[in-house]
Amino acid sequence: MSNKARLVSIVFGAVALVIAALEFAPIVVGCGIKGNISVSGERIYHTMGQTYYWRTRIDPFHGERWFCSEEAARLAGWRKARI
Repeated sequence: MSNKARLVSIVFGAVALVIAALEFAPIVVGCGIKGNISVSGERIYHTMGQTYYWRTRIDPFHGERWFCSEEAARLAGWRKARI
């Protein structure tokens, strides 16, 4: 394997670890409520067990975030997903 191929492999591995950490670390520490912003700008939170929970991705660069409780999400101005 060439040095360039090794570097590419390391970079992709690092990116995969960052993505996994962003996706699962909040759940592990008990803050698994996903605060998602819809295309129309509506702030919606998803709890584990809801239809789109595992499909929802959080992008903190677009204002999305994780919550540790539904109360915290509501107090921050987010509403619960309807499905």
